Amino acid sequence: MQNLDLSKIKNVHFVGIGGIGISAIARLMLSQGKDVTGQDMQESQIIDDLSKIGAKIMIGQSYENIPADTELVVYTIAIGHYDPEFFAKIKNSKIESRSYPQMLGLITKDKYTIAVSGTHGKTTTTAMIAKVLVDTQKDPSVIVGSLLKESNSNLIIGESEFFVVEACEYERSFLNIKPKILIITNIEPDHLDYYKDIKDIENAFSEMAGQTDNFIICNPSEISVSNILQKKYKARVIDYIKYLDKVPKLSVPGEHNRMNAAATLAVVDILNIKEEEVQKSLVQFSGTWRRLEKKGETKEGVIIYDDYAHHPTEIKASLEALRELYPTGEKKITVIFQPHLYSRTKALFNDFAKSFKGADSIFLLPIFFAREEKDESISSEKLASAICLAGDKAKAFPDFESTESFIRELNLGKNDVFVTMGAGEAYKVADKIFKKGKE
Repeated sequence: MQNLDLSKIKNVHFVGIGGIGISAIARLMLSQGKDVTGQDMQESQIIDDLSKIGAKIMIGQSYENIPADTELVVYTIAIGHYDPEFFAKIKNSKIESRSYPQMLGLITKDKYTIAVSGTHGKTTTTAMIAKVLVDTQKDPSVIVGSLLKESNSNLIIGESEFFVVEACEYERSFLNIKPKILIITNIEPDHLDYYKDIKDIENAFSEMAGQTDNFIICNPSEISVSNILQKKYKARVIDYIKYLDKVPKLSVPGEHNRMNAAATLAVVDILNIKEEEVQKSLVQFSGTWRRLEKKGETKEGVIIYDDYAHHPTEIKASLEALRELYPTGEKKITVIFQPHLYSRTKALFNDFAKSFKGADSIFLLPIFFAREEKDESISSEKLASAICLAGDKAKAFPDFESTESFIRELNLGKNDVFVTMGAGEAYKVADKIFKKGKE
């Protein structure tokens, strides 16, 4: 599947080009002088940015949108779920096709690849490693599942052998990558629409560890990580917890970010980069797009954050980090959360119900179902009731409009922190309500 000579291909078409990962490959192809076309279901900032640098993109989705001279189709792995008919046409056509994860494997195969995997913290850890390698003149290439603050891009094109990639475990995607260094930030139950159980997830990570050449950086005291380390691998295991005491005072709050920084320090130790330079770079790290990102302050003094947290552990970590910055009694934290996927909400329901400690008010939008069919057995209303039973204040709304009306009537002011959370579109609520007042 991987024997494709990209240097001989001129015309590449991307299906789902607005995705945060796949758009990085589109950028890379444009930088190599290829003609890039694409299609996506909706407009976005990412699509606008790609259009500005030369991609020709259509909104809407059909096989007919693929130009006749296309030599390679790159597709998002979600396409097989939400449009199986279209996917079948791609696979049955005479045009070469590769999924986004297969392309990641292709473009990194001759590089010194540093792959960042794990249930949480992948994006921030990838961005931290990227910043340190850039700041210490190691000139890496990087693909990250967010936008880096320095470049406002999900791609860095470097000249050195180093290639840092965010490696996602969904559908075992990361197994397309054969890294020299593998970071496993943590392993927890997630993507249970695909994986059978935690054992199945552990098996995927074990397989990934088995195809890593040099080093596996992880926290061996974590239960699932400990389970996969029962096997012997050719790569040497390094415990990133041993680097925690070397983590400087970071600009980004939260214990989870200190863990991400410790994993970063383990990587740069392997690469023999001077510790003083690394420390300085980490202190200056200010986070990435949609990872507890401070969006601004309204003229009334409301502090606005947006956060991609869509798993109970991530929600808990983000709220703990916010409470480090804004202790209880000093500020009230209002959270708008949009659950992501029926399957995830259902599988982790009890954990979600207990994950909002630290928030004063929790408002829920309808579930963002992305690649799934509607499941009547689960809803934001049911989750709101369970959050209330766990001792917190929660209310679910049937749509965005009623949520926005309700929030406006709260008259939030200088004692309030307003946080939109989730992998869906919760951020649009803040954009709507606070647009005029934002600095």
